[in-house]
Amino acid sequence: MGTIWTPGGERPVGTEPAGGVQAPGPSQDGEPTEAELEAQMEQLRQELADTPAAAVIANHCVGMFQLAALHLSLQPPRLDQAQLAIDGLGALVEGLAGRLGPDEQQLRDGLAQLRLAFVQIKGTVDKPGA
Repeated sequence: MGTIWTPGGERPVGTEPAGGVQAPGPSQDGEPTEAELEAQMEQLRQELADTPAAAVIANHCVGMFQLAALHLSLQPPRLDQAQLAIDGLGALVEGLAGRLGPDEQQLRDGLAQLRLAFVQIKGTVDKPGA
């Protein structure tokens, strides 16, 4: 039995689908059966539907933050890629202002930090002899 990431955290993935009805066991080659896969997908779908959209969007924002930070940390930094990720994050955070729930202030702070880091890194890259 393994786990799968959901917005609510890591979830064990077994052969018991939502509703508690035991699915047929694995096929003879050890691969999940089609019925098992369908049951797992339905369970994940339900978990996602039960998760507030603000939490899912915040998770995607964290991914964009990490993407921008990665591009800024490379040597040499990939400023064009970092800027795109920062602009995407800004579009979500600023475009959804007041609707992102309890994580909104942290997302705003992270966006501000990225923008500051971008300007600082761009300044060092643009200097002659850098």
